[in-house]
Amino acid sequence: MPTTSKTLGAPAAALDIPLDIALAPEAGDSQPSRVHAALRAAILGGRLPAGLRLPSSRALATQLGVRRNAVVTAYEHLLSDGLAEARTGSGTFVAAELPRGPALPAPAPTLPPPTGSKPFALGRTHADALLLRQFSRLLRHHLTEPDPAHFGYGDPRGSEALRAAIARHLAATRGIVCDPGCIIVTSGMQQALRLCTEVLLQPGDQAWMEDPGYPAARRILQSRGTTLIPVPVDAAGLDAAAGRALAPAARLAYVTPSHQFPTGVTMSMARRIALLDWAHEAGAWVVEDDYDSEFRFAGPPLTALAGIDGPGLDGQGRVIYIGTFSKTLFPGLRIGYVVLPPALVTPFAAARAVMDRFPPSLLEGALAELMTSGAFAAHLRRMRSRYRTARDLVAEAVTRAAKGCLTVTVPDQGLHLVATLPADLPPTAASDIRAAAGTEGWLLSETRLIPGGADGFVLGYSGHSPAALKQAAARLGAAAEAYCRRHAAALVK
Repeated sequence: MPTTSKTLGAPAAALDIPLDIALAPEAGDSQPSRVHAALRAAILGGRLPAGLRLPSSRALATQLGVRRNAVVTAYEHLLSDGLAEARTGSGTFVAAELPRGPALPAPAPTLPPPTGSKPFALGRTHADALLLRQFSRLLRHHLTEPDPAHFGYGDPRGSEALRAAIARHLAATRGIVCDPGCIIVTSGMQQALRLCTEVLLQPGDQAWMEDPGYPAARRILQSRGTTLIPVPVDAAGLDAAAGRALAPAARLAYVTPSHQFPTGVTMSMARRIALLDWAHEAGAWVVEDDYDSEFRFAGPPLTALAGIDGPGLDGQGRVIYIGTFSKTLFPGLRIGYVVLPPALVTPFAAARAVMDRFPPSLLEGALAELMTSGAFAAHLRRMRSRYRTARDLVAEAVTRAAKGCLTVTVPDQGLHLVATLPADLPPTAASDIRAAAGTEGWLLSETRLIPGGADGFVLGYSGHSPAALKQAAARLGAAAEAYCRRHAAALVK
């Protein structure tokens, strides 16, 4: 217990810097907690030096306008912290030896605000009221009648029910026949690709990367110390012959064959076969990111690359298929999946367990029921129609406002389109036009590993209202037309 004895006739101690318990809101409403937090901050901050005798509990209570018991309790807390010491017959003193450290938490560095709210930002989805009601009902069911699996640690691959539902969905829509045991549920595409780098690559290994290609995938591969080999993409997709010439012994190829990001082209069958032939010959792995293929607006669903790969001389396939619910449902769900050749299941599951143990079983259960009930497929049909309308609106509005200054490529599937500028504009033209229009979305130049070629805009049209898309398309087209007109006038001069 702290002592406040004055038997030695010592004068009452006075604080060098008055305390203000109102400056410790993190301590809550309790008076003892606020007094303790203020004293602790003053001691650790050096305002109350080691060895200083603290005022009596009565004196400090009067100074701060609190109950005496609040100060007594605060002093006891300081004693238990080791920040104060009681000397019988002398009083309570700041401890002679104090830890070094800031009195208050160091301020966090300022980070750029998240993007993704302005028109043409990619990765957004529509808040479908019917889907949310159905999903909410399923979540409530799993909370009121909880599965015992929620109260323990689960399979690092994810729940058997969700993996089985994913396998059925892939067989019906993407032509992939797989055992549910070969599926690992992840927090999204990025974790799936991160698992690939952890299990399959060593620092310095070469990996083919589509050029232009997906910047987030590029950053993940680079974070592992991978040597990226830019492989050109043309109207038939990634050129495997060029990849062979550049890096025949690469360990991995990252591709988006069904809807190449950002160009939107579909890899031809000849190119697919060439890519698979190289992978089997080189013993390399092909990572197929199938990020938005559920939204195909013309023709039947395309068979995934993983759906045509077969076992080679080593008896196994070489394609690792990545899918996500971020585009089909919403990014905040944080659920994706990876389909593996059987030989990779054990090392991937071990890496998944080390990374974050296992997926969230509550969400898995609700999502599995959403898929097996048919509600997920119905949602895809509704969104496919909605996003087709959004695609056509953006393409028409941008084309009309740009007056020939932008060439718009209208894709047969997916959630973005590309609008290309003339090739003779200055390097900053696209960024200047985007800033003038007040829109988001990638620039084509931001997706390239090797600079060059005409710049332009990758315009996301999912998750934005039709009115916002129409206005933004008009602004972007007008800004592009005005820039091109000024550029032409300057050349004449």
